[in-house]
Amino acid sequence: MGSKVAVAVAGALAVALLGCSQPGPVRDPSLFGTPQPSADATVASTPKPTASAPPTPTAAPSPISPDRPRLPIPAVEVPGLVAPPPGSGAARYQQQPVDWRRCTLGQREFECARVLAPLDAERPDDRAVTLQLLKVPATREPRLGTIFVNPGGPGEGGTALATNFRRKGLEQFDIVGWDPRGTGRSTPVRCADPAATDAYLAADGSPDDEAERAAYRQQTLDFTRACLDGSGELLQHVSTIDTVRDLDLLRGLVGEQKLNYFGYSYGTAIGSRYAQLYPDRVGAMGLDGAVNVTDDQSVVQAMGFDRALTAFADWCAADGCSLGRDRAAVLASVTSLFDRADAAAIPTNSARSLTQSKAVTGVVSLLYRNRSGWPDLLAAVEQARAGDGTALLALADAYDGRSRTGAYQGRVYAFGAVRCLDRADQGFAGADARAAREAQQAPVFGRYFGPDYLCPSWPVPPRPPAGPVAAPGVTGILVIGTTGDSATPYEYAPRMAREIGSARLLTYSGEGHAAYGGKSQCVDDAVVRLFTSGPPAEDLTC
Repeated sequence: MGSKVAVAVAGALAVALLGCSQPGPVRDPSLFGTPQPSADATVASTPKPTASAPPTPTAAPSPISPDRPRLPIPAVEVPGLVAPPPGSGAARYQQQPVDWRRCTLGQREFECARVLAPLDAERPDDRAVTLQLLKVPATREPRLGTIFVNPGGPGEGGTALATNFRRKGLEQFDIVGWDPRGTGRSTPVRCADPAATDAYLAADGSPDDEAERAAYRQQTLDFTRACLDGSGELLQHVSTIDTVRDLDLLRGLVGEQKLNYFGYSYGTAIGSRYAQLYPDRVGAMGLDGAVNVTDDQSVVQAMGFDRALTAFADWCAADGCSLGRDRAAVLASVTSLFDRADAAAIPTNSARSLTQSKAVTGVVSLLYRNRSGWPDLLAAVEQARAGDGTALLALADAYDGRSRTGAYQGRVYAFGAVRCLDRADQGFAGADARAAREAQQAPVFGRYFGPDYLCPSWPVPPRPPAGPVAAPGVTGILVIGTTGDSATPYEYAPRMAREIGSARLLTYSGEGHAAYGGKSQCVDDAVVRLFTSGPPAEDLTC
């Protein structure tokens, strides 16, 4: 997938899961301003962490991409990168208090806290990152523990998800969301300014000739260099393994012997890696919208979006829509719009125009939904075909995390930082070859997503996780796959369940990205049972 569209896809997930309405204004700026935790704050009632020190997982050595720039790491002041808490070694983090304080989002009250984690687990006495947490306390006795939740990404914060996570049947649990390092209100990855980000995200990400490929490579290199200049050494320490270590630290700090966890999309990578590295600490774990945890490229993400667009085309043609009388005609109307925007950007009601990349992002954003999003997709495409790209540009901006003022949420920057630490690459030539293969596998989006130049341009070497996500003997894991999932094709779910080795698989026959949270009573009931009485004895279908 092209690097810019991949960023948009990551952002689309969180909005799709949380709903279009985000939490209202925060009334306690000390909790949600620039991260500035107090290392010596204390709370008498804070549970003590578990006594055993967590093991230190290691990343597998990986050859540096042939094209990744070899650049010195600049000294950069990053908000929330601070001195460690009192003490020494790993114990200084395991023994820190958690200062839960009341915070208000909109008209609702929650509990919020900040804790510290080592920037580099191998050097716990050096600087620390700040992690922002939000808790929705249990509302029914007896309390059964804590469920940590993550919305995916990578690059998406989890505090907002905690406020919207479906709790029916789970009222006896505290629900805790945290912004993983590099994201949200935790220590953030910082990259280009808004104007430069606008230019990068609007650039031609599916180049048609060598001149366009060269231009795109340079644009991507400029963007990633801005990430290094803005984030410094933080870029070396925002991998999935870093986040898994943080999650185990948080488990201990809230006083839980076992981790109860629910993760969507990329959050399934966090959960499955946790099970691999800490199998004896897994309680109940729901993994919804599984990502590809292997190097198997027989099914690629673009295929999921092609399937979703095909389903839309069938619906549109059957309804007698203006885009065509049959599937092929509707698909041709959409692809001709993309080609038109490539030849000349389509005007909008603002000074900005709808480029091909933004048109693709706008369409993709609505394919995250089930059928409920199809009328909006039809209207936006019809408007753009009539010469007005306003609706598609607004959709693309929303899912890129661009505000009306032009500022961007941090997910557009954190996405590449996490992803390109987690994966090795074969350079620009390898990206071009892979894009050509995906164009054959997924004739629409495989073509328009273009080559992924982000990781070949990334200014720090990769540190992929070691080994498969095998966790034999861990019986508390339920992997959920949706047959019509656009962003994470269904095939990834049984693949992840097999890789784990002892997980149960729930297959949901439906559309849209991820299943839990009001789409299916059958799915919702299975998730409640997972946390209250255990996983199913056999695989399920809903």
